[in-house]
Amino acid sequence: MAVRIGINPITWSNDDLPELGGETPLETCLSEAKQAGYAGLELGNKFPRDSAVLGPIMARHGLAVVSGWYSARLVERDAEAEIAAMQPHLKLLKDMGCRVMVFAETTGSVAGARSTPVSQRPRLTDAQWPVFLARLEAVATYLAAQGVAMAFHHHMGTVVETADDVDRMMAGTASVGLLFDTGHFTFAGADPLAVLERHIARVNHVHCKDVRGAVLAERRAARTSFLDAVLAGVFTVPGDGDVAYGPLLAALARRRYDGWLVVEAEQDPAKAHPLTYATMGHRNLSSLARAAGLA
Repeated sequence: MAVRIGINPITWSNDDLPELGGETPLETCLSEAKQAGYAGLELGNKFPRDSAVLGPIMARHGLAVVSGWYSARLVERDAEAEIAAMQPHLKLLKDMGCRVMVFAETTGSVAGARSTPVSQRPRLTDAQWPVFLARLEAVATYLAAQGVAMAFHHHMGTVVETADDVDRMMAGTASVGLLFDTGHFTFAGADPLAVLERHIARVNHVHCKDVRGAVLAERRAARTSFLDAVLAGVFTVPGDGDVAYGPLLAALARRRYDGWLVVEAEQDPAKAHPLTYATMGHRNLSSLARAAGLA
């Protein structure tokens, strides 16, 4: 499969902050994504969860389902319980032909807590890490056998947030794939290129969000929540912020990456007109990918 460019519906409607685009119907999201040039979308809370219903809707728009977020609780429950809990989501992804599951550990997460500074995110103890990683590996192995690879999403406000967290996770597992998110690594203070070069062999999904550096510095100084940073405009589409995409995409090209590049730039749609920014993101990312040698 050649690289394809998709988008997350968060450009139109935010799952964590329903007041952002909550009134926007799914039909608008899909039609404008197609108009902007995208080949597919990740799932959002307005998407039907029955493939018999969703499939014809996506086919009518000529769009693929790229993947969909899954909130795991492996710090709290064992692999068997997690596997049982994910069955409806896994079935939907399999039915829609998805190659990866966007998988995030959300136990204790403050990502969706607007009143909690992101700096107060949960952390695993040295005693918790081995248990968590063993469970994570068991789930990843199961998913691989099902034909849907785990794409683990490091995320602000969660137990796997920083480059050090990701390094530890990669060292302690073998089957866990990495969802490489340019915006979250930048927000977490990492060097995205250095992290990518360390773990590129495990990268099976890519989220492309740009970061407005001045806004990030101001939000860090103010010790605000993740969602308040989003509302302040910390993220934008590729090519509209301070992330250096050229070297990142060139590294993926050298590795012959053949998955999705997904524009995922959560903003306030009242300030960042969705179709305008979706179009800008597709144009910029397409140009950057071609220049980097990605087919």
